[in-house]
Amino acid sequence: MIRAFAAALIAWAVPAWAQPAPKLPCAAGDRPCFIKALRAHPVRGAAYWKASLSRPVAERLGPAPPELVEFLHLDNAANGFPEKPRASRLSADFLADVRGAIADLPPAVRRAFDATFAGVWFVDDLGGTGFTDMYLDGSGRPAGGFVVLDAAVLGRFKANGWATWKENTPFKPGGGWTLEARIEKAAGDDRRGAIRYILLHELGHVLSINRDVHPRWDLDPGDVPASARYPFFELSWTVDRKASRYDSKFDASFPARRSVTYYLGAKLGAADMAPAYEALARTNFPTLYAATSPGDDFAESFVSYVHTVLMRRPWEIVLRKDGKVAMTYRTCWEEPRCADKRRLLEGLLR
Repeated sequence: MIRAFAAALIAWAVPAWAQPAPKLPCAAGDRPCFIKALRAHPVRGAAYWKASLSRPVAERLGPAPPELVEFLHLDNAANGFPEKPRASRLSADFLADVRGAIADLPPAVRRAFDATFAGVWFVDDLGGTGFTDMYLDGSGRPAGGFVVLDAAVLGRFKANGWATWKENTPFKPGGGWTLEARIEKAAGDDRRGAIRYILLHELGHVLSINRDVHPRWDLDPGDVPASARYPFFELSWTVDRKASRYDSKFDASFPARRSVTYYLGAKLGAADMAPAYEALARTNFPTLYAATSPGDDFAESFVSYVHTVLMRRPWEIVLRKDGKVAMTYRTCWEEPRCADKRRLLEGLLR
């Protein structure tokens, strides 16, 4: 599974209406038991999503069904997260924003997910902003994916406020440095814009399923077959099988990349902001988040390409020192450095 964390925000969430917690089949701390239960769970099978997949993409949404809530409890328990997800009670205006965000997507994007996207489902107290996992066909092969979002967290944000918070998480504050992100013009700076951008990132993970753009996220790097070919991945990454890790092709000129960590505690100082973005501009990563892992490279490339090129919306990072603009960074889709990635994305969205 792929999980977008927002640990610093969970305390903001409004408690959901009371629901009984599902009874789990494993003792606390018995990770092997939880992993076995997750692999055998009904939501991991294509048959579970048959009814959802029969509906139009825009109607594949709502409060998480009980089986999915149980699956999330198992996943949190397996990974040591204390949160106990509950199906959200969605207000009419929130649902209108979600439906509006989906309606905003270009037709080519909606078509790309028609047969494989099992929907976006909402809980409170997820333990992160977003969660994406794959479901398998009858032969155990990845067939598509589903997305879970935390409605209580999403309800707190407008687009630019969310993006600014997110892009600050790799850096410790101080020294007169500030970072401001802008993904919407003033007229579109609303919750719908935040939901649309976050959903597009998660849809990027869904799009990667069974398309060989990068190794499966549930596969250890050391287990990636030497003969496997992943066209998108190979533009930016290599596999160190001995160390069982992914290395960026740009690590020699961007050594701070390994210290770029979103959401879970900043490892870089505020003074590292400008050097990090200067180094980023010499890579083919469109965003700093894209440089953190192969899966997020593809998801971030997908969302920033759709957002800026297909939807013609703004995306920029403005760095200031003592209130004065020191640097402005924008995505790379009109630059030669990202031309090969753009061609692959265009091919996927034909």
